[in-house]
Amino acid sequence: MERIGLIAGNGRFPLLFAGHLKSMGVEVIAVAHSGETRDDLEKHVHKIFWIKVGQLGKLIKIFKDEKVQNVVMAGGIKKTRLFTDVLPDLRAIRLLSSVREKKDDAILRALAADLEKEGITIKDSISYLSSLLVEEGPLTKRKPNKKEFEDIEYGWKVAKSIGKLDIGQSVVVKDKVVLAVEAIEGTDEAIKRGGRLGQEKVIVVKTCKPGQDLRFDLPTIGPGTIASMKTVHASLIAVEAGRTLILDREETVLAANEGGIGIIGVRY
Repeated sequence: MERIGLIAGNGRFPLLFAGHLKSMGVEVIAVAHSGETRDDLEKHVHKIFWIKVGQLGKLIKIFKDEKVQNVVMAGGIKKTRLFTDVLPDLRAIRLLSSVREKKDDAILRALAADLEKEGITIKDSISYLSSLLVEEGPLTKRKPNKKEFEDIEYGWKVAKSIGKLDIGQSVVVKDKVVLAVEAIEGTDEAIKRGGRLGQEKVIVVKTCKPGQDLRFDLPTIGPGTIASMKTVHASLIAVEAGRTLILDREETVLAANEGGIGIIGVRY
């Protein structure tokens, strides 16, 4: 039987990933993070081990003891934890000290390289979950008008620019004015901030970073995204087709339709 390791972060993505593989007869060995990963992940995996954020040595030992060679990362870790209760072990400290700039991609690539030294390879989740990718075109009843397409194109350029700097993946725009740029607070909080400033009918654009490593931090939307948009009466969200995951698709699209919100996959 195939065995896959899961480095589990927060949100529903780790549960969906593990449940999908379990239905395919794949054993999932999960390493979950206390204070981040949902407790109910345990129902969807063959084995689960809990660690604190920053316990890299323990994570490696678990996968080696379980004879796991291929792992997938699913779900993020709140970046604000970096300034609160993270106590990295010696291996994590060495890894972080080797990274010149503490950007997400640089840290994650260094982590992947460190795991590979131990015979553990990080795979991209798309290989297993291609059905979750957003296709090109509208997913909802509401479609962008000409003016909104102009805002989407403008927001796309801005989102790619901030992505190149590894700041975030999302921007909120209205009438070709940038209202919010996603940073450490995450997409949902950026949506709320930009929506309040724009006073309704704002456009959210979420893209992959240029040169995105598909093993890490793929753009993701779901019911929570739509809920955040509803609180500020946002108009629609445009995401990068073929490179964005949609969680709980039916629930997400239904919520968007009920709220008069548009979802569209685009390519430029």
